[in-house]
Amino acid sequence: MKQQYTTLFLLFSGVILLIFTACNNNAQEPKKEVQPRQLDTISMEPPVFKTSYRLDSIQSIEHLDSLFNDFSEEEAKLVFTLNRIDEHRVKPGTKLIIPDSLVNDLQAYAPFPKLLEPLDSIDKTVIISKRIQAFALYENGNLMHWGPVSTGKQSTGTPSGLYYGNYKAKRKISTIDQSWIMPYYFNFMNFEGIGTHEYTLPGYPASHGCVRMYQEDAKTIYDWANMWQLESDVIVQNGTPFMVIGEYDFKDIQPWFKLAENQRSNELSKSERDTLRVYAQRYKNDPLNFKFEDLSDQEIVL
Repeated sequence: MKQQYTTLFLLFSGVILLIFTACNNNAQEPKKEVQPRQLDTISMEPPVFKTSYRLDSIQSIEHLDSLFNDFSEEEAKLVFTLNRIDEHRVKPGTKLIIPDSLVNDLQAYAPFPKLLEPLDSIDKTVIISKRIQAFALYENGNLMHWGPVSTGKQSTGTPSGLYYGNYKAKRKISTIDQSWIMPYYFNFMNFEGIGTHEYTLPGYPASHGCVRMYQEDAKTIYDWANMWQLESDVIVQNGTPFMVIGEYDFKDIQPWFKLAENQRSNELSKSERDTLRVYAQRYKNDPLNFKFEDLSDQEIVL
């Protein structure tokens, strides 16, 4: 019996010794801080979409059918948009610029920059480029939307300049020909009767001065842009600025066809950017672009 007590005592003492040793070791060895694993730096910027283009010429109805049978409805619409043309106008002999990569996002093919710093203090801006037959909508310098247009033909060109949205009409009858109905009309040159509206796009400048658009684009401007504000027929506040820039070269091929050789050929030129800076400064200098209570906060440069 005495031997059993001795054995138990020794076992108990051993356990106590082990616990004491473990605690003592913990006291002597401070915990090591676990450093977070260093991750590779990952850019959060979205990847820049790039594609090449090819110029195709429609040889026959069979060729046309064969070409567009490979496209979905959205892809076909994208091709028509990039060529500033309506589907029913594409026929044998028509040339088309076609991107090698088709994605259902028109913004990916925008010839306009995502950010235009000269416009960053302007709530809304409509840019119309006659050179590349396209328009863009900016909010505080950020590109919101773009699309194709058909501006004035050579004999009745759309004047370049800084203008402002005046009035709009859901359905306007042309003063030149009463058979011409102009849906979603938004005037920006009052006395000349020039504005944006829905009308067929032939793939080149063809209007009498107005800016033709697809229906969805004309409606977007109709809903988005601001009209002037009048008091007793006097303008007390301008509408949304419309900036018409660039010149179309009627002796050259369509500018978008040049994308097959130079993917950056349709981007804003330096002179066009400089023009936008001038227009932006004119906008800031005009008190009619600011509400009366905001004038004290604006620095007017004379």
